[in-house]
Amino acid sequence: MKVAIAGAGSIGVAWAIVFARAGHDVAVYEPDAARREAARAEIRARLATTPAAGAVVIHAELRAAVRGAGHVQECAPEDLALKRELFARFAELTDAPLASSSSALTASEFAPGISRALVAHPANPPHILRIVELVPAPFTDPAVVDRVEALMSGAGMSPVRLKREIEGFVYNRLQGALLREAYCLVRDGVAGVDDIDRVVREGLGRRWAVIGPFETADLNTRGGIEAHAQRLGPAYARMGAERGQDDPWTPELVAHVTAERRARLPLERWDERVAWRDRRMVAVAAALDDGA
Repeated sequence: MKVAIAGAGSIGVAWAIVFARAGHDVAVYEPDAARREAARAEIRARLATTPAAGAVVIHAELRAAVRGAGHVQECAPEDLALKRELFARFAELTDAPLASSSSALTASEFAPGISRALVAHPANPPHILRIVELVPAPFTDPAVVDRVEALMSGAGMSPVRLKREIEGFVYNRLQGALLREAYCLVRDGVAGVDDIDRVVREGLGRRWAVIGPFETADLNTRGGIEAHAQRLGPAYARMGAERGQDDPWTPELVAHVTAERRARLPLERWDERVAWRDRRMVAVAAALDDGA
C-alpha cells in the first residue's frame, strides 16, 4: 500500500522510514526545496541497511503525493491554521484515512466534521520508539480507526487507542507533568538541572524502560497497588497540594485501578513478576552501562 506523508521534517522523515521498512511505498510532500534534498539524504542513509524497504519518493506537490495513497500521515508544524488548510485539501484530494502527528491539537480543532480524520501521535523519533497514540474525534468513523490501528501494528508500531480527545493526549501529559515538577525543583533550589536529569536517567528512566507507573506502584509494595495507595497516597496528595493540585486518589478510583491491575496480574503471581522486573532491569542497566 502507498502511504503519503505531508511534511519532511524530523517526524515526517522518521515516519517515512517506519512505513518503508514495513514494505510500503512512501510518497513525501515537502514544499521547501532545500528540505526536500536534506530529507532524501536522511532517508537514504537510514534505510541503507533495510534491503526490503519500499520506495520513498519526495514530491513538491501535495496532489502528486496523495494520489493513490491508502493512508495519509500529516507531519506539519503544530500550527492550527496550517493543519486546517492541509486537512481541507486532503479531504478534497483523497478518500484515505487522514492521520495527524499532532503533539497536542485535536482532530476536532483542525479537521471538524471530517469523519476520516484522527490523530496518530508518535513518540519522537517514531522509527526508534514504537508507541503511537490514536485519538479519534467524536465524529471519526470507528472503522477508520480500525484501519489505522491495523496499519500501525503491521508497520511494527504499538498503537494505543484513547477513549476521548484531550489536549496533549497521554504521552505529552505524562511527560509534561514530570517536566513541570523538574522546573519547580530547579526554581525552588532543591537540585540542579544535571542532578534532576541523572535521577531520571539513572533511576526512573531505567525502571520505566521495563514497566510503567501503575505497574511500578503495584510491584513496589507487597499487597499490590491498593496497599501502595493506602501507604503512600497521603504523601503524594501533600506533594500535589504543595503545587496547587487537588486530584485525590479516591477509594473508587483506587478500586478501579486495582481491578485493572489484578486482571493483568493476580496477586499470587506478584513475586514471580517482581523477579521478572528485576531481571529485566539488570539487563537494561547492563546494556546502558556497556554503551556508556
